[in-house]
Amino acid sequence: MRYSEGWRPLNVAIVGGGIGGMSAAIALRRAGHQVTIYEKNDFAGEVGASVSCAANGTRWLHEWDVDIAKGDPVVLKKLINRDWKTGEPVSVYDLADYEERWGYVYNMFHRQKMHFMLKESALAEEGKGAPAVLKLNHRCSSIDLETNVIDFENGYSAKHDLIVGADGIGSVVRGILGITPERRPSDQSCLHANVDADEAAKLGLANYSDDSALEYWGGQEGKWDKIVLSPCNGGKLLSYYCFFPREQGDNTNQTWGAEGRPVEDLLKPYPALDRQVFNHLAIGKEIQPWRLWVHDPYPYLSKKNVCLLGDAGHPMMPHQSQGACMAIEDAAALGILFSKNAFNGNVEQTLEAYQLVRLPRATRVQAAAAKAAYNINERIGFSCNKNTATYKVEDPKNILTIEEMNAYDMYSDVNEKLARIAGIEYDDNYVSGLPVGLELPNGVTIGAKL
Repeated sequence: MRYSEGWRPLNVAIVGGGIGGMSAAIALRRAGHQVTIYEKNDFAGEVGASVSCAANGTRWLHEWDVDIAKGDPVVLKKLINRDWKTGEPVSVYDLADYEERWGYVYNMFHRQKMHFMLKESALAEEGKGAPAVLKLNHRCSSIDLETNVIDFENGYSAKHDLIVGADGIGSVVRGILGITPERRPSDQSCLHANVDADEAAKLGLANYSDDSALEYWGGQEGKWDKIVLSPCNGGKLLSYYCFFPREQGDNTNQTWGAEGRPVEDLLKPYPALDRQVFNHLAIGKEIQPWRLWVHDPYPYLSKKNVCLLGDAGHPMMPHQSQGACMAIEDAAALGILFSKNAFNGNVEQTLEAYQLVRLPRATRVQAAAAKAAYNINERIGFSCNKNTATYKVEDPKNILTIEEMNAYDMYSDVNEKLARIAGIEYDDNYVSGLPVGLELPNGVTIGAKL
């Protein structure tokens, strides 16, 4: 189906140069548009953490011809949930056939290297489309929704045809669109730490790098205590997320990137933790607080010629490891919708389709991530390990599954939503991007009448 008789190249502004913003720059550059990225910082002094990129994110990196090797990823082979005290595996989800089933691997990146990888693709002279332009130290102060003029705190102003707000959980653009977040502090706090795998090996500690796995301690007991280990930098760095009840330490007013916290703060909440991983945390570096807020879904993602992307539009708890993938999918949706096969020249109408495509899917992941905060059985992968002795979920028919995430066809979803807006009958064999007849492990069949 073709909707693009009125296609025209756009002058696009992306407010925010993080992972989501760079992804959007690549997608829109590939679609034939001129892109300028406005970043409020200078990227100096960032402290790195790991970023999970499952197949539903990795597929777009391939489609955009991103040089994934520059991100030095670990390809995950398993998800392992371990007993809190003994470290023995409780629930294992094997990813051995993951690429065969879904066409792409499950990558784990270090944030800084992933950002570098995406920035290279967005700004490089080679590759399809005009290179994006990056302007650092440009903090957005206002946007005129009638004229599409952006004003920045440094006095610079610019007019664009399309403005993408990719400015994170504290988004200025979101406020300009009239969205006031309904949010509350999570009952859970988190400290992040990096552990050098070679240093751990020299001390004779467990070599978790060999597992090539996302590993979890706890989460089976309905408590807030949980340790998450993500290997990155080709396995040379172990990125730890350490969760505990907020009453044991409230980080809601702390800022990531400040001076690192003492290792004693990292160890204090875990007197009964498996000594193998506890000893890893004891050599943790760059210990940083991560503020956790629970956001209710936003009512919309766009207004006039301005839209939101990633955490600016649907901030979520980290417990489904889908935050970056949702931002990448947002970017992919913009790339498809503004492509020569889809864009009819009407930016506002096209952003209505963007909202129809992205808001339901991101909202579903957002809700599932909140559930998985205190019950790891709700996490994609473990959600299907029903033979685990401690398996229990809130609603077996509503669990989020790998099938739902990775069988999704965004092109079909876009065509369905464009047809709806145009009043055209949509007759493809998909519903919201999922193939009709697909049987999900939760017992739901796509397209079946309830």
